[in-house]
Amino acid sequence: MPLNLLKKYPELLEIGHLAEPDRNISLKAVFKRDIEDNPDLRFRTKVIRPIKGEEPAMQLLFRHLTTEEIEETDSDGKTYKRRIFEIHRSQRIHWVKFHFEERLKDVISVFSTEERINGRNAFRTYIYDHKQKYVIVMEPQRSGKDYYLLSAYFLNRSYGEKMMQKKMKSKLPQLL
Repeated sequence: MPLNLLKKYPELLEIGHLAEPDRNISLKAVFKRDIEDNPDLRFRTKVIRPIKGEEPAMQLLFRHLTTEEIEETDSDGKTYKRRIFEIHRSQRIHWVKFHFEERLKDVISVFSTEERINGRNAFRTYIYDHKQKYVIVMEPQRSGKDYYLLSAYFLNRSYGEKMMQKKMKSKLPQLL
């Protein structure tokens, strides 16, 4: 059994020394076990579903859990966005399932907000691990029965914790 399949929260996956193809194999094995091939993946009673997009849903979700979006400028001065590998969120991909199971309720906050995203109002539900500075972002389905898993990441930017505190202050009275 590959070493990373034995890792438990709060341990980090050992991927820093791996070449990109081996790293992806290791990360995909954990992703398949915990998310893709897990028919019981739920948060509380709600089924967790991948987001939909221009590529297969699970492939898109895997990308969001292992990469971050950056802005670049080309030689013509045009700005564009692309996703690059992000080691901090990748090392914690096995934490997603752990947090859905709410095993450490005393160190997490769970709340919903209404936010302005890409020019429209959207609802988000967050699982925020204060101790490990880790966030899981979900979008409630319109039916209210399930969640879309949007992303999960480590708050390694200077503004990260302040941003989460601000979101918590504007939380909705009930969880969506």
